[in-house]
Amino acid sequence: MNFSPFPARQPLRLPWPLEKLVRERAIAITHALDLSTQRNYGSACNSYLAFVRNHGFPVEPTPDTLSFFVVYMCHQISPRSVSTYLSGLVSQLQPFFPDVKAARHSRIVRQTLQGCHKMLAQPTKCKRVLTTSDVQLVLRHYESSSQHDDLLFLTLFLTGFFALMRLGELVFSDDHFVRDWKKITRRSSVHFQNNSYEFILPAHKADRLFDSSKVLVCGDKFSFPTLLHFHRYLSSRGSRDTLFPLASPLWLTSSGSVPTRAFFIRRLKQFFPSDIAGQSLRAGGATMLADLGVSPHIIQAAGHWSSEAFRIYIRKNPFLLHNLIFAQSPSPTVAS
Repeated sequence: MNFSPFPARQPLRLPWPLEKLVRERAIAITHALDLSTQRNYGSACNSYLAFVRNHGFPVEPTPDTLSFFVVYMCHQISPRSVSTYLSGLVSQLQPFFPDVKAARHSRIVRQTLQGCHKMLAQPTKCKRVLTTSDVQLVLRHYESSSQHDDLLFLTLFLTGFFALMRLGELVFSDDHFVRDWKKITRRSSVHFQNNSYEFILPAHKADRLFDSSKVLVCGDKFSFPTLLHFHRYLSSRGSRDTLFPLASPLWLTSSGSVPTRAFFIRRLKQFFPSDIAGQSLRAGGATMLADLGVSPHIIQAAGHWSSEAFRIYIRKNPFLLHNLIFAQSPSPTVAS
């Protein structure tokens, strides 16, 4: 080994005992997955353990055992979910059975899963996308309201639609276990421009390293008063900044808590049937941009999609696919 002739300017770092190294590594590995992913993977592992126990198989995940598990579970749940279960098994069992990844990708497991997809898979049912007419309907209902929770819902609704945001990036999950305060948008990150507002999204589904992203909401460019209603939510009488001037989260209900998915969906269902859900906001905003002739790579950046996920989304959304193919209008400037 060659050592540099120049002395390194390193502070004195004391060595850790092996027990602390093992402990800190275990903590780091635990944080590699989101809490929601950990729960899903834990469910997959429990299903596998119940399967081998009920059928009298050894716990070791061999290709034969995994292929039997696949065909059994595909008759219980969607084959698409079984694919996720296998990923969870690899993650959960690899520390104990190093060959589990090779077994999962063995030919018999892959062909069993492929055959189950052909026999048992059901067509994906996409929720209906929101249209600009739907947005106008909600706007007309709440534009004269001064109730704090009404202003909160309207601002969340407009922000989600025009910034192509996932509902989980705006509200807390109803499941307390998977709530992550590191993903909550802070009031201090808000900045205003002439016809738009922006804030920092600390993390999102495609952000594996918590690099954060800047979200720019410019609905006013499309003749929707998003900035006006955001100001109303923040600064009007009985508003967020009046009620909770020292609170850190940007989105707060009148009780001072971060809004939940149930809070949002309950109000959404007052306007739309069950074919509209949280993902309809994101799909509707993307469809509007495609209809205006915005190129796919700009929509992808605005919506924080990973490339593969965006291609899958387009294939499964015929409205968006149609608009991306046939839109002829010049592309307006859209920032992500």
